[in-house]
Amino acid sequence: MELLTREGLDRATARLAPVMRRTPLVASRVLSDRTGREVWLKCENLQRTGSFKPRGAYNRIAGLTDAERARGVVAASAGNHAQGVAWAAAELGAESTVFMPGGAPLPKLVATKSYGARIHQVGTTVDDALVAARAFADDTGAILIHPFDHIDVVAGQATVGREILEQMPSVGAIVVPTGGGGLVAGIAAAVALDERTVPVVGVQAEQAAAWPGSLAAGRPTPTEKMSTMADGIAVGRPGDVPFAHVSALGDRMLTVSEDALSRALLLCMERAKLIVEAAGAAAVAALMDHPSEIPGDGPVVAVLSGGNIDPLLLTHVVAHGLRAAGRYLTVRIVIPDRPGGLLGVLGVARDAAASVVDVVHARTAGRLAMDEVEVMMTLETRGPDHRAAVLAAFEAAGHSVAVQE
Repeated sequence: MELLTREGLDRATARLAPVMRRTPLVASRVLSDRTGREVWLKCENLQRTGSFKPRGAYNRIAGLTDAERARGVVAASAGNHAQGVAWAAAELGAESTVFMPGGAPLPKLVATKSYGARIHQVGTTVDDALVAARAFADDTGAILIHPFDHIDVVAGQATVGREILEQMPSVGAIVVPTGGGGLVAGIAAAVALDERTVPVVGVQAEQAAAWPGSLAAGRPTPTEKMSTMADGIAVGRPGDVPFAHVSALGDRMLTVSEDALSRALLLCMERAKLIVEAAGAAAVAALMDHPSEIPGDGPVVAVLSGGNIDPLLLTHVVAHGLRAAGRYLTVRIVIPDRPGGLLGVLGVARDAAASVVDVVHARTAGRLAMDEVEVMMTLETRGPDHRAAVLAAFEAAGHSVAVQE
């Protein structure tokens, strides 16, 4: 399969220059301290529509003929590509239709509609939506704007890589959130076309990781499981075009846990003051959990690929991240049913300097004896060491504690 050429990248760069933001690189001291390497964040969460996706969408639609654009465009997406296509189509005077999974986040649905797209929700995954989008294209003549599996889409995403090389000439490695593979393929192509030997590392959520098995098999292979908070990179099978680029030009593919994703999102909020969705934080998660697996020398650039997160999900993920970071502790303690029992438990928490978030005091749980009550308590702790000290304080006070994960 033909890989991206310099002419294709130059054409995409020229098309996008008037309409795309040149997103900043932001230094991350906390990640630099953790990894022992200088770390910078490429903030595509600050791009138009909140992700890198309009780069590829605009380049693809701009490459259509007037007659093709008049037929309209159709796309399938969990949200970011949907917004990118809807915005790009409106900019270029084309009608857009987007198929989205039934569980697509509400803010992404609302934003996509606001850009003028007609929305249809089908199935539960992007792959289900893609089947419906292909059928719509066959029935109506609309042009399918694939989220990653087209050379013009890869060329648009490659402009992220070109910007990184221009902004950080000394870059030693680039770490990229990866779903279908358009972004990591484009960045790897941009690096190769610049005749650089900078390693490009893809990162997947381990609960939706089709790339490791595909690279091992030598062909795109569907994954057997898809269950992750990182909906933006929850793609069941790599694209053929990205696979050709990554297998030829990429360095390696890492996976990260759900805990790592939530901790990375929390770090971006607290330390970098950046709102990032779980998928967009995947590269940061890899730096936090696998710093020794990032090859090369010199500064590392982690791409923050998107920032479109449902506020309700953000609340859940932040709580998950606090728990994973040892800053939330939920315990179940059974105490004698007598006056002052609850006060004694709260006193242990006070003396251990743990702040009480909430308390549930129950006498009716079926497993309790007649003279017992159950206390379920969530505490705010200062990290793993303090969490352990709080648990030790309860044990020292004679309480049998069951930690609720």
